[in-house]
Amino acid sequence: MWLRGRAVGDAVRCGGDGCAAAARSGGRDFVVTGRVAELPLVREDATRFVLSVDGATLDGKPVPLRGRTMVSWYDDAPLLAPCERWRLLLRLKRPRGLLDPGASDGERMALQRRIVATGYVRQDSANAPMGRATWCVDGVRNAVSRGIAVRVGDPHDAALLQAFSVGDTRGLSQEDWEVARANGIPHLIAISGFHVSVVAVIGAWLAGSLYLLWPRLALRMPRVQAQAAAALLAAVAYGALAGFGLPTVRTLLMIAVVALARCSRRGGHGAHSLALAMIAILVFDPLSVLAAGFWLSFTGVALLMLCLQARGRGLRAFLHELTAAQLLMTVSLLPLTLWFFGEASLVGALSNLVAVPFVSFVIVPCVLLGTVLLGLCPPLAAPVLELAAALAHAQWWLLERMAAWPGAHWYLPEVRPWSLLLATLGALWLFMPRGMPLRTLGLMLFLPLLWPSLPEPAAGAFEAWVLDVGQGLSVLLRTRGHALLYDTGARYPSGYDLGEAAVLPSVRALGIARLDALMVSHADNDHAGGADAVVAAFPEAWRYAGEPERMHVPMRACTAGQSWVWDGVHFRVLSPTPQTAGKGNDRSCVLLVAGAGGSLLLTGDISSKVEPAVANALGDGPSPVLLVPHHGSKASSGVDFIDAVAPPFAVVSAGWRNRFGHPKPEVLARYAESGVPVLNTADSGAIALDFPRDGPARVAVRWRLRDPRYWRERP
Repeated sequence: MWLRGRAVGDAVRCGGDGCAAAARSGGRDFVVTGRVAELPLVREDATRFVLSVDGATLDGKPVPLRGRTMVSWYDDAPLLAPCERWRLLLRLKRPRGLLDPGASDGERMALQRRIVATGYVRQDSANAPMGRATWCVDGVRNAVSRGIAVRVGDPHDAALLQAFSVGDTRGLSQEDWEVARANGIPHLIAISGFHVSVVAVIGAWLAGSLYLLWPRLALRMPRVQAQAAAALLAAVAYGALAGFGLPTVRTLLMIAVVALARCSRRGGHGAHSLALAMIAILVFDPLSVLAAGFWLSFTGVALLMLCLQARGRGLRAFLHELTAAQLLMTVSLLPLTLWFFGEASLVGALSNLVAVPFVSFVIVPCVLLGTVLLGLCPPLAAPVLELAAALAHAQWWLLERMAAWPGAHWYLPEVRPWSLLLATLGALWLFMPRGMPLRTLGLMLFLPLLWPSLPEPAAGAFEAWVLDVGQGLSVLLRTRGHALLYDTGARYPSGYDLGEAAVLPSVRALGIARLDALMVSHADNDHAGGADAVVAAFPEAWRYAGEPERMHVPMRACTAGQSWVWDGVHFRVLSPTPQTAGKGNDRSCVLLVAGAGGSLLLTGDISSKVEPAVANALGDGPSPVLLVPHHGSKASSGVDFIDAVAPPFAVVSAGWRNRFGHPKPEVLARYAESGVPVLNTADSGAIALDFPRDGPARVAVRWRLRDPRYWRERP
């Protein structure tokens, strides 16, 4: 499958007729036929869905495009249903993600999900449905989800029940996921492996009840084997409703191992079952190793088996084991959680202590009973689902309050491999059985997690990170004791916020705990969309904007002449001036940052109309590194401006194969003629620049080259 995915990716990137043609077109139009897989997501701006492609042509010729594609339908999208077959004209490209410190790796996630291409539907009169499968699991999931929505009055309560019953998280907002992360319970929102285990126990209990009612069944099949088979059957059915996610599949395989051992009258051991389940899942899905859930789940279960000792029977022993298990899981998985997500919850142990038993033993069985009644007797399903909704509402009310507690969101700098290893060994030592000497010293091995990921710049020096925010801009500046953020990337109608998804994780991963100033060059969405998220995270920061009247949060106007000094580094605003006419791009805040050894000129989206005034305002001094104006638009970067600034090199922030064609080829030609090298975030990911006190500016890191991975395309 992976080799097929690579071949498809190459076909999409090269258009099947050569890489040069694909590069010139920025993506090619394919005519594809396929089936709508999973559950389509309907948003204000578009309908997004996974299309399982079974045939494709390019320029009328068949191409070997097979597999899952992530598709957006922007204009007049019909109401898509799972299992429908469509013929569509798609503009496709191979998966490409943003690369920033601390942010998620979209290309790894695409490979893990077997997404071989991404794209959008092109308007075409031949776009048409081609029928649908008479029955498929995703269709059943969609029907159950709709049935819950119809019978539960509160949309948010319905969204929670949809997630608990069939793993449908489409109704949950970004705020809901924030609450879940603050409490350390994202694993409970979509169907978790523990839920599958509960369903398996229910299946075994129902089978055992039949033997109590009809003892003669034992003459045909032994009770133990029947219970094992019933547990596996119930777990598989529930896993199908869940969409066979990784935690679900892992638990199913573990249950299958135990069930097969019981049915074959063989004894089993927890460690053996865990090892066999790991082998089975790696054979079934080798790419599962790319998922954080693989490492978190298997590590957590292994530590529970190794460190948690049984304390007899009864309620007291059960409560002790439940409490100890939540504490062990929270502390022992803290290093891995920080490694994968850059944050952890210090209230997670208490939240899970309350939420895990209540959700798994009360809410989930209740909502599953309602789900069964939807098929058997719909009128009886409504009261059961309303009861489940009331329980979920009460649980969520408590979680929202706990999410506001101190320590609910705990961020640390980017975790390094050696500190991850030491902290994991510390957790193992800390929870070893009684008799292990000096167990509390295991806490000492957690201290390297607090070690700053990057040394602070010297006085008079500074660092800059031009973040990869696609077709937008965000630059993070740090002196010895201060930090400034220039622009915040975009926020889209779908709710995807680059301030939240890329900028803030980068700030935290780089060990910056306080933001002293936020400067938004102008109010266009690609520069200012993420400002609300940044302001919410750092409300104490100074705030300046070129168009404060268009911002959603109060900001001061930046004007030429404003200046300040931080740690020997001079900051000076060169534009806008009172004479700057119009609004929009030409009112961008232009900021010159000058250290002892070099300087950086941040230009926003100014055009060639403003560039002469900016060049004149530079004054004497070494030539600054230049942030290319307006992402390399042809209306900016005039020849005279480039010659006047004479930068040692320049950096452009642009989206990969963006629809504007930035940076324009003629603009790149101007820089080349002037002998100025140009780096592009679209090719390099985030770009770290170092301005030392006693040397010239240099490129410190290009994130796409920093940690090469086989799933990433190199520049």
